[in-house]
Formats: sequence, structure tokens, C-alpha cells
Amino acid sequence: MTHLPGPLDTVDLVALSLLPVSWWRTVGERLRAGDSPGHIFDRLLAERCPGKPDKPALLRSEAAVAVARAAKGDITPIPWSDAAYPPALSAIIDPPPVLWLCGQVAALEAPAVAIVGSRAATPYGLAVAERLAGDLAARGVVIVSGLARGVDSAAHRGALAAAGCTVAVLGSGADVVYPREHGALAREIEHQGAILSELVPGTPPQKHHFPQRNRVISGLSRAVVVIEAGEKSGSLITARCALEQGRDVLAVPGNVLTGRNRGAHGLLRDGAKIVESADDILEELSTGVGSRFPLEGSGKRLSTPVDAIEDPILACFTAGESSDLDAIAERTGLNTARLLPRLFELELQGRVRRTGGGRFVRVDRSC
Repeated sequence: MTHLPGPLDTVDLVALSLLPVSWWRTVGERLRAGDSPGHIFDRLLAERCPGKPDKPALLRSEAAVAVARAAKGDITPIPWSDAAYPPALSAIIDPPPVLWLCGQVAALEAPAVAIVGSRAATPYGLAVAERLAGDLAARGVVIVSGLARGVDSAAHRGALAAAGCTVAVLGSGADVVYPREHGALAREIEHQGAILSELVPGTPPQKHHFPQRNRVISGLSRAVVVIEAGEKSGSLITARCALEQGRDVLAVPGNVLTGRNRGAHGLLRDGAKIVESADDILEELSTGVGSRFPLEGSGKRLSTPVDAIEDPILACFTAGESSDLDAIAERTGLNTARLLPRLFELELQGRVRRTGGGRFVRVDRSC
């Protein structure tokens, strides 16, 4: 029987987020199976920390402190069981049990593209990031990045300049801006988008947090665009996460003489699509976002709207009952990478809606 979330679930989910991230794959599997967060938490600690009987109470106490701190700091916790939790992220193998958000929860609702790249970007790289982000944001695409120096901050600024929406995923608590000189930028992002973290409020930036958060950047996004990534760039970690999660990976070609672009060019050699304009990205994503984002000057949309009568995804729903991604995938024969864009489009059309915990329900319309 599927577990229905209760008032204690948020604290238990925060407690789960305090466990080692290497355990989160098991956490995700058990949440999707319908186990309660409290049961998962107690069972995992009993199995893996049998000699520490006080640990459950200590972690739950720490979780309660985090929830209280968030309330005082105007930080919104979005637990896995919440309808606002992004279904694309809930589908990855190791989803964060809780997201912490400063800003607009609505920033998590629209289709998103990640733009990442070098912290020491050239003027060319910065200009490309800002232009791509602005062009995409102007058409309603949310821009996701990591608030880092270089390409990340340029992408955020491009989206803001276009009066669009952008989400910054931090490697620290949502209330701990890093780098510190991006404080003003973070405040702008809060007004037009969201600052997001999987780490409890007050968590300082640590080196190991940044590779960990990269899977969240890709998990939130339909595609990842890489700009000026060197051979050891952290952006390549995001690209690898994207491939593992079934997301599209695209790259911007650059100067071959400096060595700054070897990582991005390696992605291109391995089959990533070349990006020269926002249209290249939208064409790649035409299956899921085409009904909203026409090509400039084309006079036509990238794909036709889904027909509610003939659509096989709608047909797989049982009236009045919610279904998780695994169940929908099994009924339709589509893998998650192909299924999520279709569900996003149906959601935007008002044909389905999210009910929490990565579940969807069909919305039947009366004529």
C-alpha cells in the first residue's frame, strides 16, 4: 500500500537527507515503493549503524533544528512527498529527500535547461552563456546553473536581463551564498527565480558538495549545455550526470588553441550536439517543449500539441488514481528520459497534474 504523507514526514525526510549521500539511492528506491520516510530512516540506521542506538534521535533532533532555522530564514523546505517537488528530479536514482528554496517555488514548474562551464571563462564564453540564457529565458525556459564565477553567473545574468526565470543550485545551504561576491546576484535570482540546495540551511560550502550538487543541476533540467569546459572541468561531471539520467547533452564549440575547450570538444566528438544559438537547443528538445516555444521567424511550432483523446500516456491512467513514473513507464513502454518531456507537456496543457512524491493524475475535462 502506498504511504500517504503525514505531518512528521518532513522531519523524517530531512533526517534522511542527513544520511550519507551514498545511501540516497536506496532511499529513493524505498520512497518510490511507498515506504514511509520514518520507516526507511529507522530501518537504514538499524541495518548500517547497529552499534549506534542514539543516532536516530540525534539526527531527528538535527533535522528539527534545520526546519526551525528555515522557518526563521524564509526558506521553503520542499520534501520529496510535496507536489511542488520537481518530478524530473524525483526520477533520478538518488533524489534529494528534501530541497530547500529561497525565492519562487513556481520556478520549479516550467521546463528547464542547464548552462554550465568554466569559472575562468573568456569574454567569448561569457557572452555566449549570457546570450543563450537570455534567448531561452525570453521564450519561457528556466535557466539552471550553479552561481559559480564565469559561465554560471553569466547564464544567470542573461536570464535575469531577459526578465526570465533562473534557478541557482548551491553546494552550500540555501542561505549561504558562495562565492560571497555573488550576494547581490543571488538576491536578484530570488526575486525572479530561486536559490536551491539539497543541504540543510547553514551548511557551509565544502569541496565534496559541488560534484554532488551537479547531479541536481542536471536532474532538474531537460538538457545540459556546456560552454568552455577544460579536460578536468566540473562541468563534465554535470554532463556525465545528465547522460546517466537520460538528459540531452549539448556543447558550444570554441577556440582550439587555448586548451580551454578540450572538455567541451570531447563531448562533441562523443556525439553531443553543437550549439550555436538557442534554436539549436529548442530543436533538440522539440519533443517536450515545442508546443510552447516556436522557432524565431519560422511561423510554425516545433511539434504539434498532444491530442488528449489519442495520446497513449493519458490512456494508461486509471480514472481518479495517481501513478508514479515507474508505473506509467511500464504501461506505455517508454523509458523515463522519453516519458518525462511528454508528461511535462501534458501538465502544461492541464491534462495531468502532480500529486506529490513524483506521482501524476489525469485531469479529465468536461465539454
